[in-house]
Amino acid sequence: MPRLTTIAGNALTSLKRFEDAFVAYDKALSVKPELVGAEGTRLHAKLNICDWTEFDNDSAHLGSSVRNRKPNAGPFAFLSISSSPDDQLRCAKLWVAEKFPAPQKASWQGEQYRHDRIHIAYLSADFREHPVSFQIAGMLECHDRSCFDVTVISLGPDDKSEIRQRLEASCVRFVDVETVSDEQIASLVRSSEVDVLIDLMGFTAGSRTGVFAERPAPIQVNYLGFAGTMGAEYIDYILADRFVIPEETRECYSEKVVYLPDSFMANDSKRKKSERLPRRSELNLPETGFVFCSFNNSYKITPHTFNIWMRLLRQLDNSVLWLSSMNETAIRNLRREAQNRGVDPSRLVFAQRLPLNEDHLARHDLADLFLDTLPYNAHTTASDALWAGLPVLTCLGETFAGRVAASLLNAIGLPELITTTPESYERKAIDLATHPEKMAIIKTKLADNRRTTPLFDTKLFTKHIEAAYTAMYERHQAGLAPDHIVVPN
Repeated sequence: MPRLTTIAGNALTSLKRFEDAFVAYDKALSVKPELVGAEGTRLHAKLNICDWTEFDNDSAHLGSSVRNRKPNAGPFAFLSISSSPDDQLRCAKLWVAEKFPAPQKASWQGEQYRHDRIHIAYLSADFREHPVSFQIAGMLECHDRSCFDVTVISLGPDDKSEIRQRLEASCVRFVDVETVSDEQIASLVRSSEVDVLIDLMGFTAGSRTGVFAERPAPIQVNYLGFAGTMGAEYIDYILADRFVIPEETRECYSEKVVYLPDSFMANDSKRKKSERLPRRSELNLPETGFVFCSFNNSYKITPHTFNIWMRLLRQLDNSVLWLSSMNETAIRNLRREAQNRGVDPSRLVFAQRLPLNEDHLARHDLADLFLDTLPYNAHTTASDALWAGLPVLTCLGETFAGRVAASLLNAIGLPELITTTPESYERKAIDLATHPEKMAIIKTKLADNRRTTPLFDTKLFTKHIEAAYTAMYERHQAGLAPDHIVVPN
């Protein structure tokens, strides 16, 4: 019965019926408190509807469960709850041992491939209108085909979108395996003699970690889609940078760390931004007044971050907080939470989803400052904002997921927007919002740096990631075990 209820909760989650999913998970837990993963999915469902009742107690209990070696949370749900890289490693290891143990016999049996080009393959279910696709499209197009044979393996549906068509045209081969088993995909990878297999999903929705558990390739890499360790012995490397994984925390990652220069995040310099800019009134924003913005998913908003945001609104008359459109329960709960903190709920404005990404990028011009979340930062949403010319203010966290925005800001030459405590984050936000001349200097600097710094230099980034793949490959060809790698500028 509890297992069936959990399956129902998962189905409701996939339909974005988070309130109903929470009820299902809650019921399953009440019957079987130790049900694998249920405690984490229950709390994640609560965060999706911005229900913060017992948030601190729930978070502390889940962290304690993980430290007591109970697989009570999936690693993805745990990213927005935990601020400890140690605990995130424990969580991932427990999950892999429970859900994705390596079979006794691996698909790849130690054969040495001899290719004229390094065979790399990217695996994901998100080759569609999805943030990961918008991030990597330019990189795929820039790969040096004289040195790399590139395959894209698609686990998800073909949405017939423009970005899907662009991805299909960007590589040597694009393989659709949506209806194929993990074992069959592993067999395909093995028979294709892939040298480097890159997982662009980790533990995100639709992932197929079981493929990697089969060990179909000699080198297997965790990159981009999941901001944390996989905790699996069959994942050799994680692509990162000095900001997201400082040397002092790399023992909290089961993978060997490959340090890319600048930022680990791929970006597409060809992204379009619509020339049409709507008026503020068209989007329910005030014609005058400061617009704080945070286009993050609802599960990234914690009560502690929201407390800061509401203090900002109380201190700055006529300011508003512009958020992404969410499920109706989350909107209702956030409006109630605002009112409980002495803020008129109408000062929370929700941006509806737009069909075209270029229109979404353009509307960033109507905001004044993007406010980041913690412990789970904005990732693609922060990159979007910076590409669109909107400054991002972040607070440096302890985990990979909590340090991404700082990585982006460093790579675009705006370290002054990286704060290190919630108090300094709040002070900086007020300082910028109340000193238009300081805000103007930051925006001018961002506009200048956008085209001249490494963050959005797709060709340069591709050279760096190719150097990373080459270093991994050369170690393997030399008979050496994976080790930490630093890619030079």
